[in-house]
Amino acid sequence: MAPNINSNKTATLTAKAPIPPKRAYVTFLAGNGDYVKGVVGLAKGLRKVKSKYPLVVALLPDVPEDHRKILIEQGCILKEIEPVYPPENHTQFAMAYYVINYSKLRIWEFVEYSKMIYLDGDIQVFDNIDHLFDMEDGYFYAVMDCFCEKTWSHTPQYKIGYCQQCPNKVQWPSQLGPKPPLYFNAGMFVYEPIVSLSEDLLNTLKITPPTPFADQDYLNMFFRDIYRPIPPIYNLVMAMLWSHPENIELEKAKVVHYCAADSKPRRYTGKEENMDREDIKMMVGKWWDIYKDESLDYKTVVASREAEADEDDGAGLQLQQFFAALPEAGIVHHIKAPSAA
Repeated sequence: MAPNINSNKTATLTAKAPIPPKRAYVTFLAGNGDYVKGVVGLAKGLRKVKSKYPLVVALLPDVPEDHRKILIEQGCILKEIEPVYPPENHTQFAMAYYVINYSKLRIWEFVEYSKMIYLDGDIQVFDNIDHLFDMEDGYFYAVMDCFCEKTWSHTPQYKIGYCQQCPNKVQWPSQLGPKPPLYFNAGMFVYEPIVSLSEDLLNTLKITPPTPFADQDYLNMFFRDIYRPIPPIYNLVMAMLWSHPENIELEKAKVVHYCAADSKPRRYTGKEENMDREDIKMMVGKWWDIYKDESLDYKTVVASREAEADEDDGAGLQLQQFFAALPEAGIVHHIKAPSAA
């Protein structure tokens, strides 16, 4: 039945601005080691490049209170997650490795966010990548991995010298069957948290045997059909510098992944293979410059932006939007961001 409209009264319509989608970066933390330094460095790096989105830290219950306090002081949003344990038929030997790696799957439960960018704790952001949030929904975006390092020695790719970073250098032999599907490095990816997807991830895991690269292998299997590659500047794995220099322009790298042996800045000694390279020393130095920069501490940046907002009403509105996202006190064709190819 049509509504009864009183024509004698004037209706006042107030146009409401559309609510922007809620977005955030997310990383993972476990244990009481020095991994917290990596997360602090990442938080400060995102501030240095003026990202307008917060950093969420998915942490296991074993992260100590003093480390949590450090992260809160750096403006991080902390979300404690339940560990993901292996099925009963897997050995106790693999328990710690399994739990630490597969517990990351809990980040698909953060459904209060419409889209998130995951970054490992051994990553640093050297240029703003907020535009990646604008890529087309419905896909899983990440950078292709390299098969040339010894960590891949158990695979047929490594044994025959095949790498997807230079697929024409060594052809995939037909006697080995179909060429492997594109395989991404899971240190950085763009994804959408969805309840049903989170449930499928954990349920499928129960019947999937662990593999050498744990969550990375699993995510590659699970998202194979919707994976879309993005350029290596969004996750520059250190090994690419010596394995595929022809594919890398270091000065253009927006995200650097310190995952090679001894390359993590907080543990760097320069003694491992390839670690005495000048480009490696430079990138380690750049990480420390950000980590030690007190002007990038959360409280310092907040104070600075409040002062700027007092002088500029437009900046004040932008600052309000920024604070609203932060915690309260207490040859492959890549996808060219932000459009999808």
